[in-house]
Amino acid sequence: MATIAVTGATGFIGSALTARLAADGHTVRRITRTPRAPGDVAWDPERGRLDPAALDGVDGVVHLAGASISGRWTESYKAEILRSRTLGTTLIAESVARLPRKPVLVSATAIGYYGERGDEILDESSAPGEGFLADVCRAWEAATAPAADAGARVVRTRFGLVLDKHGGFLERLLIPFRLGLGGKLGDGRAWMSCVALDDVVGAIVFALAAEGVSGPVNVVCPTPVTNAEFTDLLAHALHRPAVLAVPRTALRLLLGARQADELALASQRVLPRALLAADYRFAHPTAGDAIDAALRQ
Repeated sequence: MATIAVTGATGFIGSALTARLAADGHTVRRITRTPRAPGDVAWDPERGRLDPAALDGVDGVVHLAGASISGRWTESYKAEILRSRTLGTTLIAESVARLPRKPVLVSATAIGYYGERGDEILDESSAPGEGFLADVCRAWEAATAPAADAGARVVRTRFGLVLDKHGGFLERLLIPFRLGLGGKLGDGRAWMSCVALDDVVGAIVFALAAEGVSGPVNVVCPTPVTNAEFTDLLAHALHRPAVLAVPRTALRLLLGARQADELALASQRVLPRALLAADYRFAHPTAGDAIDAALRQ
């Protein structure tokens, strides 16, 4: 059994991951600003405080912490999004680099790396896109360099839209869809690359153990769908109609132009080629499977 340190352990993904690791018999050490339990590791990313000795002996570090991108994108909040990811990741990577025995580092990032790409098929070899989220993801991933340069195996997990009824993207859709008020966003042609929370956790656990896996890893279903197709799948799963549409102009007024274009309307047709090449087996390989699994949770 392994000892795994986790930042963001009480968050949406972190809670599910730590439960899975514990159920599998691994020891979990939370990296947190407010240590409360034996084995917790104290850190303060803003002040650059984390004693590398506190991580000595761990087999893996999973870095999930960072400010939510769902808040209103004011200039100050955008700066906080970027700062929370780069400062925290740099601190974790430098701490891993100083350890005599280097644990594997699995550091979260996102398919926002690819930006708006229309119908283009994207995989881990695709170039980064343009826009605020793409810039954040590039800086976020670059901050893992100290660990990689020191010889640690580093996996950068690019998460798609994570589906679970208790958090994330899907949770916000359930009330309007259950009321029969769901519908496609804009013209519905944008590609959506989603993934069940079960497979996000499964992919992280897989990456921790798979010695041949390193670098960027897309964590998305093998079968992306358009927004219109996703809307039909969710409506069918909930046994509700979904005949409405949210116009592009309304979304831009509600969220702000940049946030609407990059979060709600961006088209990203992403494939998980690195995971498939490493023989990871998705528990929920299609968007329909992922939706059904999320609603059963």
